[in-house]
Amino acid sequence: MVQSPAPIRYDPSVETRGDKEAETAKGLKSALHDIMNTTSEDYGHAVRGVHAKSHGILEGTLEVMADLAPEYAQGLFAAPGRYPVTLRISTNPGDLIDDSISLPRGLAMKVIGVEGERLPGSEGEVTQDFIMVNGPVFAAPDAESFLSNLKLLAKTTDRAEWAKRGISAVFRGAEKLVEAVGGESITLKTMGGAPNVHPLGETYYSQTPYRFGDYVAKFSLAPVSEHLSQIAGTIIDTSEGDNPIRRAVDRTAREGEAEYEFRVQLCRDLDTMPVEDPTVEWSEEASPYVTVARLRLPAQAAWSDEKAEKVDEAMRFSPWTGLAAHRPLGSVNRARRQAYEMSADFRSKVNGCPIHEPKRGAA
Repeated sequence: MVQSPAPIRYDPSVETRGDKEAETAKGLKSALHDIMNTTSEDYGHAVRGVHAKSHGILEGTLEVMADLAPEYAQGLFAAPGRYPVTLRISTNPGDLIDDSISLPRGLAMKVIGVEGERLPGSEGEVTQDFIMVNGPVFAAPDAESFLSNLKLLAKTTDRAEWAKRGISAVFRGAEKLVEAVGGESITLKTMGGAPNVHPLGETYYSQTPYRFGDYVAKFSLAPVSEHLSQIAGTIIDTSEGDNPIRRAVDRTAREGEAEYEFRVQLCRDLDTMPVEDPTVEWSEEASPYVTVARLRLPAQAAWSDEKAEKVDEAMRFSPWTGLAAHRPLGSVNRARRQAYEMSADFRSKVNGCPIHEPKRGAA
């Protein structure tokens, strides 16, 4: 058996900053602001600039495992413990699109009662956010490309639903052709060619890297409950009724306790597992994901007006909310910081609803 190389230790030098990053971050913030201006005028209400539509809001407990190897006992996971968690399941765009327009699923997880040195902008808070998508790689190799993609997405905001549904169907067909010959197109999936899968059966990935205490890592959340494994890859029929994805999530969430594993993949080679290019999938053979915590969600209703008011309206999720030990890394994450701050501030101002970070302690 070949032993894996030692994990790369975190040092500021693992990041390489480009000359245009400040300009790109400003452009990203502006593009997101344009999307939110458009949608708030349409709806008479501000929604998120990305991942506007939620399909499920769930509460549970994250249990950090005991006896982790030293390289995995880092940051939030340095000691065993139990923490309340709020999850929000969503779809990528910044407008409230019809469910038949199939796009990647997003999962935002807020862990509550986390103490320690904070990231800039989240001082005085006790939460740790993890932002994930149901695919292992990001759609853009750097912040400049990310901005180009967002500008393209902005052009589709406020466009006719029938046109979006038609484009999505075409892209799904094209993606199936690509997969039939053993390939995959992240671009096609991002623009509407993703399969319309059940969100609770999916495995989610951070896609971008983060500091992991003394090391560098990516994160994953994978379903392990039998009833969740059975729906992995299941396609939801979106042809009838309102919000069929939300209804499917609610049905599954009521069936019984759901369990996921929170996993960590350590960077072991900066050349083959780059920090600055999140389109490169890190080899699981070279560095397998290791479970560091278990997420348990009791049987519950996944949607209610009360939950929507608490989470969709009054809560924010950001990769920059959390511990300094889990600092977001790479140009995409660096550019996200100002844009996410603007998005939360915009919603708060337009809706007259302050953003509330949970303050209660660990379970």
